[in-house]
Amino acid sequence: MHNKLTPHPDLPIDLPTAERLAKAVEHYGESTVVDHSVALMRGKNAGKDFLLYVGGRHALGILEGAPALYWPELWGARALLHVWNDSAAPYVVVGLNNEAWRIREMCAKVVMLRKLDVAPKLVKATTDEVPRVRVAALNALALQGREQDIPTITVRLRDPDKDVRRAAQQARDAIVSRLNLPKE
Repeated sequence: MHNKLTPHPDLPIDLPTAERLAKAVEHYGESTVVDHSVALMRGKNAGKDFLLYVGGRHALGILEGAPALYWPELWGARALLHVWNDSAAPYVVVGLNNEAWRIREMCAKVVMLRKLDVAPKLVKATTDEVPRVRVAALNALALQGREQDIPTITVRLRDPDKDVRRAAQQARDAIVSRLNLPKE
């Protein structure tokens, strides 16, 4: 007989992510939420209650025995969009090379939001096999790309994916404008 896991009624598993994470901060404190998020990114166990805070109802399936795949790592990275301290930065940078594309994409989004200065790693990510990762890397490069990154970004103007082409155009234009470079 299958026994469904019943989470504690105070766990906000049906709230939107930002609200769940605000509740996690109320419960654990900000630095513990960041530490637990990093632990998840590193493939470590951060406790079933914390998994429910970051993963919501989806996490119930994992706690009931469904394969975790990359979800806890992804939720750990996503949590860093909402809660942050600089101790998480090295783990986000490592996540740009994760084997799961969703984690690479999320880490590029965290890099952009948290303004982590890693332009060379973002340039590498513009050639990722997954278009969504290329888009996220280009979006982050728009904010921190350097003049020497423009040729690599320009190559993406001929990308087979239209979203990548659009992001490349916006990134190039943003860098040219930010650095006050002559328009081509």
